[in-house]
Amino acid sequence: MTIKLLAIGKTDNKLLASLITDYQNRLGHYIKFEFEIIPDLKKVKHLSETQQKEKEGALILSKLAATDTLILLDEKGKQMHSIAFSEYLQKYMNSGIKQLVFVIGGPYGFSEAVYNKAQGMLSLSKMTFSHQMIRLFIVEQFYRAFTILKNEPYHHR
Repeated sequence: MTIKLLAIGKTDNKLLASLITDYQNRLGHYIKFEFEIIPDLKKVKHLSETQQKEKEGALILSKLAATDTLILLDEKGKQMHSIAFSEYLQKYMNSGIKQLVFVIGGPYGFSEAVYNKAQGMLSLSKMTFSHQMIRLFIVEQFYRAFTILKNEPYHHR
């Protein structure tokens, strides 16, 4: 199985980008992991929130294969602790799916078309974080989940 993370817009902060790369490299020991950036939309000042979500949604959907399982990182999603998240990933790995895709949306969230395509939604916290920080948090949680599954000492129970 491949885990793919899609995000709208590049990571501007070099320190965050460096930490994300560090966890990406660590993840490579456990699973095939891809991180793909969808470029920011241009000329958004003339677009409504709905129009921006629809345009971003079309870009997100264009990156998906018909067989992909889509999970949205969304404030309305299910929250779980790290051990439950590791079990969540294990369930998908056991199911035989080819690619599990997690998406971090744009500033206004997702279009209805993306919500309709999704097979699940996760929330990392009740708090609000920048989209750039969420990238680091989810990649670290992927790494933590695999160390839990392998019974390695990174996660202290």
